[in-house]
Amino acid sequence: MGFLDDLKAKASEVKTGLVTEAKRFKNKDFHTAVVAACALIAYADGEVSADEKKKMAGFMQVNDAMKIFDINTTIEIFNKYIQQMEFDLDIGRSEALTAIAKLSGKAAEARTVVRLAGAIGAADGDFDDSEKAAVRTICNELSLDATEFGL
Repeated sequence: MGFLDDLKAKASEVKTGLVTEAKRFKNKDFHTAVVAACALIAYADGEVSADEKKKMAGFMQVNDAMKIFDINTTIEIFNKYIQQMEFDLDIGRSEALTAIAKLSGKAAEARTVVRLAGAIGAADGDFDDSEKAAVRTICNELSLDATEFGL
């Protein structure tokens, strides 16, 4: 097996692991935390275009780990956090981080949220500095070391 085959196998293993973890944590707090993280990533540069909203919804529909949740509920939660950030950035971010913080002390769930946030940030092929900073903020909120996730 060549290097490329090894890389493909590892990527598939990571994807399967995220799906398994997400299914294991299928509950309201986990779902809300993941969507709040999505909103923070999407709003990382200070705005969310209609195109970004469509991409986020598309990601949620096609990502195997996120397909376990009802897409309408996911979009409703996502829009709530985005609207809060558009109204008042500090309050909106605080509300999103409060939802994420509900997973503090639940290490496995918290780590899965961070991994999904990273996957969302990288979904468009450009995991930029503002998105990485948002994931680091999520790590801080969950008392996780960002370097554990390559940040």
